[in-house]
Amino acid sequence: MADRLRVRFAKVGKIRFTSHRDVARMWERALRRSGLPVARSQGFNPRPLVAFGLALPTGCESLAEYLDVTLATPVDRPTAVPPWGDSYPDLGTLGLALSEFLPEGIDVGALAMVGSDASSLQQEVTSCSWELEVLGVTAAELVRRVELLLDAPTVSVRRERKGRHFDDDLRPSVRSLALFEPPEGSTASGSSSGFLRAELATRPRGVRPRELVEVLGTDVVLARARRTQQWIDCDGARFEPLSADDLGRAVSAPHAMERAS
Repeated sequence: MADRLRVRFAKVGKIRFTSHRDVARMWERALRRSGLPVARSQGFNPRPLVAFGLALPTGCESLAEYLDVTLATPVDRPTAVPPWGDSYPDLGTLGLALSEFLPEGIDVGALAMVGSDASSLQQEVTSCSWELEVLGVTAAELVRRVELLLDAPTVSVRRERKGRHFDDDLRPSVRSLALFEPPEGSTASGSSSGFLRAELATRPRGVRPRELVEVLGTDVVLARARRTQQWIDCDGARFEPLSADDLGRAVSAPHAMERAS
């Protein structure tokens, strides 16, 4: 049975303007350079078996992106010697090597082997935590509008699907929303900003940070959005697909936050 490697990585700084598809290409190149025996699909045009989690909206940062890499079984693995020599690397060495093969702003935070029968990341994740920086209104006014949103039974947002526009209720997907005080020096747009922490459900339909800010008022402008965590709810338990604090199988990326400005 094939092995599956789960990777947690950050996407911060200027590379946040790179699309999800382009980030996928970057990862394919990095995995090829690393020498990992990545399994490939069958058929006329075989592709690396790499499955990404929830797509990050272009322009948003993240400290918790995920991908699963299916590794070839020993009988199918290439005989070429990987860049690190004859021995297979431990996960810490592999994480550091992958970060070096990726552009600045994309850093591996943790790696772990997961069961090949595990559900896909897109099926498992039930909600995401966000930090949002907004402009346009005072903190007091922002507090008032957040309270109105949380007290409202429904919150309508205009959406488009397959060329058709329709109204959708995003209130059930807003699990929490509150103001917070960011660390000094971490703001993108000056002291007049307001800062929100939100947890947004991914089911039945996800909510983009831009949509959440839109329902707070047309004069509220989203300056910066950062996904900080993705959550799985299962049988009353709540956990991340892979925690960056798991020192037994994780490799830290201390320079990831330094690149976030």
